[in-house]
Amino acid sequence: MRAADFISAVLRNPVNAALLGEIGRLALPDCWIVAGCLTQTAWNVQTGRAVDYGIHDYDVFYFDPDLSWEAEDRVIDACRAFSDHLGSRIEIRNQARVHLWYPQKHGKPYPSLSRATDGIDRFLTRCTQVGLSSDGERIYAPAGLDDIGELVVRPNPTPNFSAEAYRTKSARWQALWPELKIMTVDGGE
Repeated sequence: MRAADFISAVLRNPVNAALLGEIGRLALPDCWIVAGCLTQTAWNVQTGRAVDYGIHDYDVFYFDPDLSWEAEDRVIDACRAFSDHLGSRIEIRNQARVHLWYPQKHGKPYPSLSRATDGIDRFLTRCTQVGLSSDGERIYAPAGLDDIGELVVRPNPTPNFSAEAYRTKSARWQALWPELKIMTVDGGE
């Protein structure tokens, strides 16, 4: 899949388009719309479904060196009214803080990150390792866009990878998008 085609597809989802405007208004540092809301919109366009079909939430990453709960909570609160207005769940997280809460929530260590895209690098699946910059013009996709275009789901073997979480997520997606080719943890189909 070409980058221009990907951007065109994901912006057909009015929530993604509105979210770009909102995060632009907030002027958050190193800010990206990320993961499933992008990938799944592209899948929906490719398979002829409603653009928001199957999308559980819309994820936004930013990177602010202020590690306080209060700073992140201000951003979350600023997005809450917008989220309510859209009728969509928006999860916005400061990637500079993930190492502070991840071990307690998931029982595994998590390194300090130095930019928002470091969080994208650690996603569970390669097809969701994607971000659209807050200006809507740049894509970050360390694994490329081919898996999205070819409807392939494969694990992203990072130190925090969970085979159980991968199987659960890919089974949910397979039920929603039966066209997907799900790769097993060991690399087979």
